[in-house]
Amino acid sequence: MRTKFALGDEVRVIRAIRNDGTMYGYATGELLVRRGSTGFVRSCGTFLLDQIIYQVHFLTSDMIVGCREQEIISAAAAWHAGHFQYGDSVICRHTLTVEGKVAVRSGARGRIERTDQGENGEIYTVMFGERWFQVPASAIKLLEE
Repeated sequence: MRTKFALGDEVRVIRAIRNDGTMYGYATGELLVRRGSTGFVRSCGTFLLDQIIYQVHFLTSDMIVGCREQEIISAAAAWHAGHFQYGDSVICRHTLTVEGKVAVRSGARGRIERTDQGENGEIYTVMFGERWFQVPASAIKLLEE
């Protein structure tokens, strides 16, 4: 296996990094690093002999986290961060209807379950109550907690 990044390279996380149970002091599933954050490669190794893991130091949070090679890109590479990421709490800006019936009222709280880049911009899968809806970024706003 060949490594893609060298020691000292600046890299960007392309998906949220959550605790898989290996970070002491953090709950399993807790957000460690938001996607789009940049850090510097400190070392690299392998996991189960088939995955390259980079130890990345994120200076803004002063956190050192293990990242799989497919979770990072060069910090110099083109990047579109989007507005939201998985797990973000959001508020619906507009009433959503299904077949003419109100399904979600304006102001309802939801949670981002998936992010995508559609042909016309960002598309998010949001769970409102017990249902999932695909909505554009303009239909939701981040809930400041």
